[in-house]
Amino acid sequence: MTTVARCLTIDQALFLKSLLEGCGVAAFVPDELTAQTDPVIFMGSMNSIRVQVQDADAETARAVLKQNDFSAAE
Repeated sequence: MTTVARCLTIDQALFLKSLLEGCGVAAFVPDELTAQTDPVIFMGSMNSIRVQVQDADAETARAVLKQNDFSAAE
């Protein structure tokens, strides 16, 4: 799995997941349950909510994010 985006809120992470899936790229938010259950863990810290894709889809996912003015994780 490759992290293609890091988000400060679960809403943003789920939006990016939906955007990628709408473009045919399967996306996952491995921190989804934690962020929904205890969002304070991610607030104001170095932690971020990851959006991930299969390694083979990383380049496509980054292109989709760039086209939609979202910066991809390095």
